[in-house]
Amino acid sequence: MSDFPWLSVITFLPLVGVLVILFQRGDSEGSVQQIRNVALWTSVFTFILSLVLWVKFDTGTAEFQFVEEAAWIGEGINYKLGVDGISVLFIILTTFLIPLCILASWKSVTIRVKEYMIAFLIMETLMIGVFCALDLVLFYLFFEAGLIPMFLIIGIWGGNRRIYASFKFFLYTLLGSVLMLLAVLYMYYTAGTTDIPTLMAFNFDADVQKWLWLAFFASFAVKMPMWPFHTWLPDAHVEAPTAGSVILAGVLLKMGGYGFLRFSLPMFPLGTEYFAPLIFALSVIAVIYTSIVALAQEDMKKLIAYSSVAHMGYVTIGIFTLNLQGVEGSIIQMLSHGLVASALFLCVGVVYDRLHTREIARYGGLARNMPRYAFVFMVFTMASVGLPGTSGFVGEFMILLGAFKLNTLLGALAATGMILGATYALWLYRRIIFGPLLKEELKKLLDMDRREVAIFVPLIVVTIWLGVYPAAFFNIIEVSAQNLIDNYHAAVTAAVEQPLSVALR
Repeated sequence: MSDFPWLSVITFLPLVGVLVILFQRGDSEGSVQQIRNVALWTSVFTFILSLVLWVKFDTGTAEFQFVEEAAWIGEGINYKLGVDGISVLFIILTTFLIPLCILASWKSVTIRVKEYMIAFLIMETLMIGVFCALDLVLFYLFFEAGLIPMFLIIGIWGGNRRIYASFKFFLYTLLGSVLMLLAVLYMYYTAGTTDIPTLMAFNFDADVQKWLWLAFFASFAVKMPMWPFHTWLPDAHVEAPTAGSVILAGVLLKMGGYGFLRFSLPMFPLGTEYFAPLIFALSVIAVIYTSIVALAQEDMKKLIAYSSVAHMGYVTIGIFTLNLQGVEGSIIQMLSHGLVASALFLCVGVVYDRLHTREIARYGGLARNMPRYAFVFMVFTMASVGLPGTSGFVGEFMILLGAFKLNTLLGALAATGMILGATYALWLYRRIIFGPLLKEELKKLLDMDRREVAIFVPLIVVTIWLGVYPAAFFNIIEVSAQNLIDNYHAAVTAAVEQPLSVALR
């Protein structure tokens, strides 16, 4: 038990900023500026506090750390928080991206600024809560409540088709989660508790595990999103404001992968073993098919959205290889994608704020009058295609190692995604950045200002750091990942040996 409630403070600190903002008038330029400042400094302070988790984290144990527990709802349902090597980095990723989102919205969001900043701070609390909840009911509440602020962000501050996109996003994700709620209720009445560590050690019946696995899969597959449950994502990304796309790609998609690691593998190992071939089939289709679809896009945001589906296909391949290389690679890939996809959406936002279009054909030759922008876009394009020295290479390389270790055909099919990924990413970069600068409207575009540079510098630093010295991240992940894999194989082996021992009797 931690002496100081670090996780509760980090989780709910953004709500303090919400309370301060609620008392601001928001009807004049001065008060709007105060609201922006409160939101920014609240998120910055939350990020600084979250670094305490990194500094104080004990890398030598797979046990949950910074644990807080208090009685909450009835018997067996408690308010319980804690982190391990799988979850702690996702909390830091969340707190890292929120200040950048607020900076990115500094000038582009001019209507209902007060409500906009409140929505982002509330969403930060809910996202952090997902990654540190150690009670299944608490997790479900954080997991589902996060839909509401994102629904509002897309529906109020989005593009022309924002209502359609926001309802499609909400209904898709809510429908999958209803099945998960039924599974949660069954688990509570069977095990008598919703304590996540206890449920990890609980031995559910083999046939029941398959149904529980499918119920959780319905929610996590939509959230990631996996093919063919991905159709809500391009619409949501295209219509969302820039910062909304950043959080959607950077954090919300990772909740599906985190859910597989936290629930599906440790709680339902026999279900995981049974359905792993299905996951591999869907993931390979996602990697190849959505990469080809990305090549056909005329909208920059749609291209990056489809690339996200392909990259999440890599993640699910890595998770279900159930070897150390694949699982570690999938976690690194989620962290990398959170940085790189967020940066690419921010790159789109930079030119959209100037020209108010995302149509690829409207651009070209920007290297001539926007050299800083061309450099930043190049860094994250290279990271997206997995260039060595960037974060994208580390995750994809580890996942492919794990895939080839498990099955050569699986590894070969997954590897085709790297070729296709380079094709659509470099095609986009060439169309936007290179070529003659002929259009008069493009000649008037100004390069990135200091605020925009300040947004991208930390993203570049962390992307290169993760690519050049990934050991700093692997050290945190490794023990928890190895413990997850060992427990999984032990459960599967015990289930195989149990019928044999009964037959021998």
